[in-house]
Amino acid sequence: MKSRLVASAAISALVLLGATGCTFITPQSTKIEYSASDGVNVSDTDGPLDVRNAFIVANEEGTVGNFIGAVVNPTSDKATLTITIAGIDPLTVTVPAGKTISFGTKDEDPLRIVGLDTRPGATVEMHFQSGDGAGTKTQIPVLDGTLPYYADLVPETATSTPSPTPTPSDTAAPAPEE
Repeated sequence: MKSRLVASAAISALVLLGATGCTFITPQSTKIEYSASDGVNVSDTDGPLDVRNAFIVANEEGTVGNFIGAVVNPTSDKATLTITIAGIDPLTVTVPAGKTISFGTKDEDPLRIVGLDTRPGATVEMHFQSGDGAGTKTQIPVLDGTLPYYADLVPETATSTPSPTPTPSDTAAPAPEE
């Protein structure tokens, strides 16, 4: 009888250990940092500014895009962020001390990128530099307006030059010949 009790306790201990043992060797997923949205977070360890939830919403051809994201300045001095994409003029943003600028919101327009050459669904390498630091390069996702909350962020592209509207003198009947 005593051996049955010992065997029962041993089996119970093994079941209990098997059901809870994986938490001893598996890292807690709540401690893993990640971007919890469609964009990516960019931290420049050498510079004062951080970029949060950065992504681009582009037109279908990928020729024009809108940079969306928040630039955070936790310091007591204003700071400038320079964003560079190969082959495109750099974008610069100055953020007041202790403030955040959120591009693509009702209060702040997105930053327009002309000459993007990256279709939605891909990523584009962007270099973010602030302060005296060297900056950091990061792959930024390029999205489209398929999702309803991004539809208003798709940049409009100039189609063609509108034809001139005729003036009243252009449409007047020709003078009769004598």
